[in-house]
Parts: sequence; structure tokens; C-alpha cells
Amino acid sequence: MDVLAAQLGGVLKAHGLLLATAESCTGGGVAQAITEISGSSGWFERGFVTYSNLAKQQMLGVNETTLKEHGAVSEAVVREMVSGALANSVAQVALAVSGIAGPDGGTPGKPVGTVWFAWGIKQGLTYAQRHQFGGSRAEVRAQAVRIAMQGVLNLLDRRVETA
Repeated sequence: MDVLAAQLGGVLKAHGLLLATAESCTGGGVAQAITEISGSSGWFERGFVTYSNLAKQQMLGVNETTLKEHGAVSEAVVREMVSGALANSVAQVALAVSGIAGPDGGTPGKPVGTVWFAWGIKQGLTYAQRHQFGGSRAEVRAQAVRIAMQGVLNLLDRRVETA
């Protein structure tokens, strides 16, 4: 995890970009992995841990209607979480993660291990992706942290390709 976080930091720093995180099921795990890296204050701006729907609304501006219609674990919600993280920080890049880490909480349509991610650049590209993870609660969360950080690297690769 440290290697990925350090790689992410190097790329963000090289591009002069700051990152914000908006986390639900990972409970700040992405921010923790990032802040384990010495010098991360040079590229990590802030993290929002919005575990409840109310926190998503109050801190990130996620629309109550979006939550009711799609549920917290959805593409629509993580996209709004990214937008909110960018709007409520000075970061130019943001990631969002919301999922069902288990062992409870799953449904037939959204089983345990379902995690939605979104990544965005201020006034630029945003994309979202769904993953289905197996394993324990800790394993689902650890996999989600890795995918969240890797997604930022992928986003920045896309940004460079389209520039």
C-alpha cells in the first residue's frame, strides 16, 4: 500500500496537483494510506469521511433525492461525492468511494463487497467504476483503498493523454 501511495504522491507532486478524498465504506482508509507517506502534505489537501447519508449531504452536497433514488452505494452518489469534494476544497483532483464492506448490509442487487468509485479533476474529466470484492470486511476495505488510489493514477494518465 505504501508503494502505491508514494507513487500517487510522486505523480500528483510532479503535476502540481492536490488531492481530496471523499470516503464512506473505507472510513478514511485512503487518507490514512496517503498520510503515512512523508511529505504528503505537499499533495494531499483534505479528506472527507462521510459514512452516513446525512454527512454526504451536509459535507459534500450530495442530493437527498439522489440518495433516495439510487442509494448511497451507486454511481450517481459517488459522482456527486467527487463534485462535492472538489467544490469544498482547493484540491484539483478528488476521489470518492462508497460500498458495502459487510459482513451485513448486502442485498440481492447490491451484495456485500459491492463498491462504487469515482475520480474527477476540477473542471475536467470524471469517471466512475463499480467493483465486486470478495473476502472479509477488512479485505474489502483494503481492496477498495488500493483501487481508489490506482484510479487517481489512471485518471491522471487519461488527463495527460487528452492534453
